[in-house]
Amino acid sequence: MSEVVDWTQVAALLDDLYTAADGLERLFPGRKFTLDGHLVGSIGEVTAAYMFDLDLNPASTLKHDARARDGRNVEIKLTQGRGVAIRHEPDHLIVLHRPMGGPMRVVFNGPGAIPWAASGKMQKNGQRPISLSRLRLLANDVPEHDRLPMLREPPV
Repeated sequence: MSEVVDWTQVAALLDDLYTAADGLERLFPGRKFTLDGHLVGSIGEVTAAYMFDLDLNPASTLKHDARARDGRNVEIKLTQGRGVAIRHEPDHLIVLHRPMGGPMRVVFNGPGAIPWAASGKMQKNGQRPISLSRLRLLANDVPEHDRLPMLREPPV
C-alpha cells in the first residue's frame, strides 16, 4: 500500500464510530450496535496492507483479501470482539483486534491451516468460529519464518 494516508485522522474516525455505537447501545438497552461486516473488514484490510505491505485484491474477492510480496494469499480479519469466523481454509491468516480507543494488535499471523483445524464446527451461515484467546495460543507456536514480516506498527 503506497498511498499517503493520515492515520491520525483514520484513528479519530474509528473512535467516532465506536462512540456512536456505544451511544446507540445506551439509548437502546439490550440491543447491540457492534461494528462489523464490510466496514470493519475494510478497515482491517487497509490497515493490514499498510502494516505488512500487502497488495489488496478487489473488494469482495472470494477466499483471500490480499497477496503478500512473497506470493502468499492472505485472508485478513479484524474484530473488536472476542473472536472471528472463517469461511474457508486460507493460505495465510492475519487476525487483528482493536478495542474501542485502540490500539490495534496482531493476534495471529501464520498459516491458515492452523486456525482452520482448531476452529469450531461449521455454522448455518457457512462460517467456523474461533476465539481470540485460542488464536493467541496458536500464534505462540508459529515459527518466525511462517509469519509475514510486519514492516510498520499498527497505525490506529
